[in-house]
Amino acid sequence: MLGGLLIIISYTLALTFIFIYCMVQFHLALQYVKWHRRDDRNPQIVPELPAELPMVTVQLPLYNELYVTERLLESIAALDWPKDRLEIQVLDDSTDESLEVAATKVKELKDQGFLIEHICRTDRTGYKAGALQYGLAFAKGEYIAIFDADFTPLSDFLRKTIPWFNDPKIGVVQTRWEHLNRDYSLLTRMQAFALDMHFSVEQLGRYAAGYFINFNGTAGVWRKTCIEDAGGWKADTLTEDMDLSYRAQLRGWEFCYLEGVISPAELPTEMSAVKSQQYRWNKGGAETARKLLGRVLKADLPWSIKFHAASHLFNNTNYLWVFLTAVLSIPLLYVKHEVVIFDYFKYASFFLFGSLAIAYAYYVSAVYRHEDQPKAWRSYLTRLPLFLAVAMGLSLHNSLAVFRGWIGQRSAFIRTPKFAIVAGADNWKNKKYTSGRIGVVTWLEGLMGCYFLGGVVVGVYFKDYGLMPFHLMSAFGFLLIFYFSVRHAWIVPGSKSN
Repeated sequence: MLGGLLIIISYTLALTFIFIYCMVQFHLALQYVKWHRRDDRNPQIVPELPAELPMVTVQLPLYNELYVTERLLESIAALDWPKDRLEIQVLDDSTDESLEVAATKVKELKDQGFLIEHICRTDRTGYKAGALQYGLAFAKGEYIAIFDADFTPLSDFLRKTIPWFNDPKIGVVQTRWEHLNRDYSLLTRMQAFALDMHFSVEQLGRYAAGYFINFNGTAGVWRKTCIEDAGGWKADTLTEDMDLSYRAQLRGWEFCYLEGVISPAELPTEMSAVKSQQYRWNKGGAETARKLLGRVLKADLPWSIKFHAASHLFNNTNYLWVFLTAVLSIPLLYVKHEVVIFDYFKYASFFLFGSLAIAYAYYVSAVYRHEDQPKAWRSYLTRLPLFLAVAMGLSLHNSLAVFRGWIGQRSAFIRTPKFAIVAGADNWKNKKYTSGRIGVVTWLEGLMGCYFLGGVVVGVYFKDYGLMPFHLMSAFGFLLIFYFSVRHAWIVPGSKSN
């Protein structure tokens, strides 16, 4: 009796947090739609450039990016900005042959008249945040544009972003990521589906409503004085971008988000890279929440901004509640049929409104502004359930990352390797930086898939089919992640378990 009650309480609390998350996303989707229906402001209309173009420093943090370094530097050299007003800092912490590749390309561009420096630190202290702060100390630019190695900014990037700094309150201009290899594989399609939601509903929804948004680590421009006023780049979280974003906005700086300005980039194509990126984002998000939540709640801000800021900081923690509800859903079947307490499921059906809310948010992201509506609808209806299954399959991995972030467990900044994969014929197999390890979590993911198949059996035994679609989806998601993790690891010569 007591055990059954504890299961129901835990399950209900987790569902409540998930429901709140879904309703927040629903609210942001409404803000997004409202923004695009407004006639008084069009975010695509770019203010005029100042008469005298300012000095801009472009920072390019690199670490062992053999396959994309040249591509990055060529795209930066193609920026439509006067050479004498453009400083390029190649912040290179590399320890392999990519260091020489970068040095050769830097010399070539310097010979062409570019103000470019190849800056190599003696150690990697602070990882990306440390490199950015190191370069900032002698950056000549009034504005600091930042691009990760996998990005290929369009030539008009600065002409579309710098004018927004005419407003002296603007500290950051962030652009929308686009994906060079969106349709390369199932993994890239699912990542694109999730990121499109972030860069439409979440980012523009928050911006439209006047809530805090975040710099996404790349494809944006900072006012140098904003970075300095907020305390500079810090390496005490794995999401240095979100940390500095919140510190800057707590200081009163405003951010500008440009959905109509795209910055193309490459998505990870193999599972270990996807997982390392997810781990960094989720653990870093929890670390930032742990660090700044108190400051947000104590700040002299309207309650709506505080609420959405806190919700944003807690976004990644949602994986913990998703994983907990999934695990408890099977013993809950036993409680329902063997321990009669009250008609719990009659009242728990209320939480289904959360599923409808999050489905609407993804609908807005995937379909709302698409020119080919029938095609967009077909894509949405096929990709949403598959995305939910993949998200469930990653919930164990991401929950561990969130948990370690909340308890303050420190870990290194593991960058996500890129392989210049754009077209279907491109191949990442047997290249440097691929991981051949199959970790303990991967085997646990396989066991979780079997666990949810067991939930299907339990449902059949009790002749209770209400949770069966959820258990089938969860089993599929965990087994799919397990399959890709093992398959991609075994492609790498010398792979092994650990």
